[in-house]
Amino acid sequence: MTDEVPEKHDPLWWVAVAPGVWAAHFLLSYATAAVWCAKRGSDAPLALARTAIAAFTLLGLVAVGAVALRGLRGYRRGGGEPRLDIDTSLARHQFMGFTLLSLAGLSAVAIVYQALAAVFIGSCR
Repeated sequence: MTDEVPEKHDPLWWVAVAPGVWAAHFLLSYATAAVWCAKRGSDAPLALARTAIAAFTLLGLVAVGAVALRGLRGYRRGGGEPRLDIDTSLARHQFMGFTLLSLAGLSAVAIVYQALAAVFIGSCR
């Protein structure tokens, strides 16, 4: 099998997608809680805001999972054990896949930890 893989199949912007989803989840979650508490008062329960944060979390994890799947396919491209110690087109694509997979894993853990704040905080107080 040839080691040449066209570069157009792996744009570099994919590296920023998983951390971007993480940042969007953070922004949406905390903005939802802040607006909810500002409108409802300091003693308001976070029931509906928790539902929205759970939906953001689910959507974020699905998006990060799709990036992880793309990274896994890139890492396994070419069959056999990936060779990351040589400079070929295939090795660069495998390294890109490994990078996507790693960042997606980190982003998924961060999204879950952010969602835990909504689980443990019961009211706006």
